[in-house]
Order: sequence, then C-alpha cells, then structure tokens
Amino acid sequence: MLILLNKPYGVLSQFTDKGTADSPRATLSDYVDVPKVYPAGRLDRDSEGLLLLTDDGRLQARIAHPKFRKPKTYLVQVEGDPSDEQIARLRRGVTLKDGPTRPAQVRRLPPPDLWPRVPPVRFRKSVPDAWLEMTITEGRNRQVRRMTAHVGLPCLRLVRWSIGDWSVEGLAPGEWRNI
Repeated sequence: MLILLNKPYGVLSQFTDKGTADSPRATLSDYVDVPKVYPAGRLDRDSEGLLLLTDDGRLQARIAHPKFRKPKTYLVQVEGDPSDEQIARLRRGVTLKDGPTRPAQVRRLPPPDLWPRVPPVRFRKSVPDAWLEMTITEGRNRQVRRMTAHVGLPCLRLVRWSIGDWSVEGLAPGEWRNI
C-alpha cells in the first residue's frame, strides 16, 4: 500500500504526539485512519505538501534512504530577490555545518497557484519575496531551509511538491489517496 498525503502546515509527520497533554499538536492520525502505515521520510511541522505513507518496509527504505537518491522537488518562497549568484551557489551545492550538500536543481518561479496557508505567511511591504523550485537528492534535516538561508534567502514557505514520480498535485491539504 502507498498513500500520498498532502500534509498541512503545523502537522507532525507521525501518528502520535509525545508532547504535553495540555497542548496537543496535530498528527497524521488526524487525517489518515489506515492501520499499520508509516511515513516514508519526514516533513517538518512547519513544512507542507507531499508525504508518502506505506506498510511496505522495503518501499519505505527505497523512498527515504539517501543512498537511493530519490529526487524531491520543493516550491520554496524565500525572503528577498534571488540573484543569479545565489541561485548558482544552490546549484553547485553549499557547505552546511554537517558537510557539503549535493548540487540542487534550482529555478525561479512565478508565484504558484497553491492553497492558502493557515496561518498565512507574514507579508512585509518593504521586503520582497520570490519563489524557487528546488530539487534535491538527499534529505537532511531541514536541508532546503538551511541551504536557502546559507545563501542569504530565508525560507518563508516550503511545500514539497513531489518525490520521484509521485506528486501532491490535485490533493488539498489533509487529503490523501491510495495508489
């Protein structure tokens, strides 16, 4: 079984929350009521978009393990107006505290037609923002956010659009389908 879920912003990529009882956080169990499926990889609480769930351990490993270099494409709203040099640095790969990243495929995008984020991204008249499409083949903790920040483009919104051939297209936040 393979489930494609459009994980909403603010939802943990797990089925239970070990946080405090007086402040429960949204989890996958609020959206998917299918027994014995687990996330193939993770997506931060403050990121949204495609999360794959499966009951097949081998498939989970092929999707999530970095040695398989499964491409993951993100739509990234950044603060600032990306220069050609900043984009070139992302394309070459950058050196983060945990070592150099693999090169990324990066291109500027017009603002995509996405669902509204709740809560909305803060808007500042005096600071421009822009959208990038980034494809990476590794999946370090908060990697896309750290890469864009490293080149001077803080991330405002991060939406994972696809993993390999699987895409979130056509799914509203919280919706899922079994393929």
